[in-house]
Amino acid sequence: MDFPARIDVHQHIVPPVWADALAAGGLDSGGWPVPAWSPSSAIAMMDRQSIATGVLSVTAPGVHLGSDAAARTLARAVNEYGAEVVKDRPDRFGHFASIPLPDVDAAVTEAAHALDTLGADGVVLMSNVHGRYLGDPDFEPLWAELDRRRATVFVHPNQPPMPRLPGTPAPLADFVFDTTRTALNLVLNGVLRRHRDVRVILAHGGGFLPYAAYRFAGLTPLATDPDRDADDVLSDLKRFFFDTALSASPSALPALLAFAEPGHVLYGSDWPFAPQEAGSYYNHFLETYPDYTPGQAQAINRGNAEALFPRLAR
Repeated sequence: MDFPARIDVHQHIVPPVWADALAAGGLDSGGWPVPAWSPSSAIAMMDRQSIATGVLSVTAPGVHLGSDAAARTLARAVNEYGAEVVKDRPDRFGHFASIPLPDVDAAVTEAAHALDTLGADGVVLMSNVHGRYLGDPDFEPLWAELDRRRATVFVHPNQPPMPRLPGTPAPLADFVFDTTRTALNLVLNGVLRRHRDVRVILAHGGGFLPYAAYRFAGLTPLATDPDRDADDVLSDLKRFFFDTALSASPSALPALLAFAEPGHVLYGSDWPFAPQEAGSYYNHFLETYPDYTPGQAQAINRGNAEALFPRLAR
């Protein structure tokens, strides 16, 4: 692509208040360092990578770092910062609001404030919060509120509740595992079936969900729920949307496109946590993939995101 056209649904923001909170707690993003960020550096990267608009989100570990009260304060500060960035350049940025789960009451309140007052384009949820996955029954009030608002939810992976492989940061291995784990948890607990008006985007091509979906569907009636058949489970798994961040490879892209419903694959970069060199590496595979159907590449780069976020359409 030789002009800025893509809509990047997986692009990160690093609010100073959030970076300071991580540093104060001796935290990082699953063993991955927190990079510098500014609107100007983001726009410079987007111009080089043919990205018209980046939908910004805070990455792992999110805004709940241990204290409910501190999480409420941090979520509000992070979301107000993101809203100001979008206000200054609405043509170049969108914003997923951060939600202070597992404090459900505060999460519902912050979602409403972010969507109604701050004009957020959706919300971002970590794949697990202190070991609790997104299909947790206690989180039902939040899903009900998001469904009522027909909200778009971006699910970003988090460090799973287990030790990392020695010498291996979570984004390298554990993040793809945790995305898959929370997606299956949402389906097996019936969240997507109960809340059909919420749209859920899974980061990084859905982890290994597209590759293993028929395993999950075929074994669920035998292992966990005899009242559901394989086609029923598969139908729920196919409700997810997927971004291409770090996942547009010659082996992953065919599985993703074979599994995902039409219109459900969106462009993602994961910048700046994935540096520009990584973006160029995966963009090459995305741009040279030989088996697109007519119009499919344009839909992945832009059209499918326009359907989810009409304000970002030209």
